[in-house]
Amino acid sequence: MYLITVFGNLLIILAVSSDSHLHTPMYFFLSNLSLVDICFTSTTVPKMLVNIQTQSKIITYEGCITQMYFFTHFGALDVFLLTMMAYDRFVAICHPLHYMVIMNPWLCGMLVLASWLSVVSLFYCTVLGVYLSSAPTHSSHSSAVASVMYTVVTPMLNPFIYSLRNKDIKRALKRFIGMAAVQETIVLGVQKRP
Repeated sequence: MYLITVFGNLLIILAVSSDSHLHTPMYFFLSNLSLVDICFTSTTVPKMLVNIQTQSKIITYEGCITQMYFFTHFGALDVFLLTMMAYDRFVAICHPLHYMVIMNPWLCGMLVLASWLSVVSLFYCTVLGVYLSSAPTHSSHSSAVASVMYTVVTPMLNPFIYSLRNKDIKRALKRFIGMAAVQETIVLGVQKRP
């Protein structure tokens, strides 16, 4: 599941960056969401996989705080990016003639920038207290299932939900894969020459 998450989101980033037809606000936010999903999943899943493999549940205090910081940071960033994507679609539907004026590259960049570091202030102001307090009423099994659902399953499904059903992304992926195949053939052909 982790490899599918990373590979699927990486494909979206590559498709959007390689196809000039996809250089629009919607796909800009989508590629940022894909990057954040990779980071979000990568904060906890590798350590979890090591723990499963070694049958050890040990983590240092510093490692726990660092993991918690990045997990909260990328989780909140996910929420902000989804909010921006909703605003983008609102403008596209309600103000289609003014869409390109309203959602200009400067505004899109500023929205993403505002989402990044505001997450840091939110983390320090509110979430730290919540995560450092204990919750003895929750069972460890239900907490583990819930954790896997929002740390692994949701980021894994985002590429399928937001992109792979989209005709433009499919077209861009076909072009990208086609370009990679042509370049590989050219490289192999050059290497075979004496």
